[in-house]
Amino acid sequence: MAGDGIHAGSARDVAARLSSAPYDEITSLAERYAEDPRKQVQNARKAALKRYEREHAERVRVEAMYQTQRELGGEGIVLGIDEVGRGAIAGPLTVCAVALPYKPQIWGINDSKQLTPARREILAARIAEVATCIGIAHIEPASIDAVGMATSLRMAMAQAIEDTGVDPDCVLIDGNPVHVHHKERCVVKGDAKIACIAAASIVAKVTRDELMVAYDEEYPGYHLAECKGYGSAEHIATIRERGLSPIHRVSFCGNFLETPRLF
Repeated sequence: MAGDGIHAGSARDVAARLSSAPYDEITSLAERYAEDPRKQVQNARKAALKRYEREHAERVRVEAMYQTQRELGGEGIVLGIDEVGRGAIAGPLTVCAVALPYKPQIWGINDSKQLTPARREILAARIAEVATCIGIAHIEPASIDAVGMATSLRMAMAQAIEDTGVDPDCVLIDGNPVHVHHKERCVVKGDAKIACIAAASIVAKVTRDELMVAYDEEYPGYHLAECKGYGSAEHIATIRERGLSPIHRVSFCGNFLETPRLF
């Protein structure tokens, strides 16, 4: 009978158990209820196995990111570095450096652009718990205007490395060579390939987004909380109407104002 032995429990209870089972329990539960004749149980079992397949593929992806980190960085202190805000017209350029141990792995880690804001927040908190060290640097708009983006990027990366307080054995950087550290290795699209770079991209994005939300209160009307300082239509329209605020990059806004004005 369905209520005896391995089929003990109502179909609703068994289905709920299958739907909420942790990853490492799904296959054993699915096997246990493989011969259960109840349709609700079998539907829940199929859904649980599909969930397992998705999560397994995700874990394989993340494990590959850690493996690539190990292959390129070795066993010492490996810093991953990434930036956010390079193409913004307001707010700072933000760079983050993160060193991740190989265990425990952070499931779900990815290029920050592939994650929802809510997921980035969760992962940033997990990274803060697990990371060996984190360094953050901001280059303000006036400095970007004064020295240009290439120099600003090198400055920010150097400051982020220093902010970690460690002497890295390898520095893995997203993108093309920067020549900021004698042990740097650069990987195009590294934020989607290497765990510590992905972590840096997440922390940099969350940190800068929080800053831009705060700036939205200080300089209302520019839609900074929504656009994060990038050139959205609403943001550009406000610049044309009001002029520039102190956190705008004057050198980036020449197309929007004939004569840039300050807030």
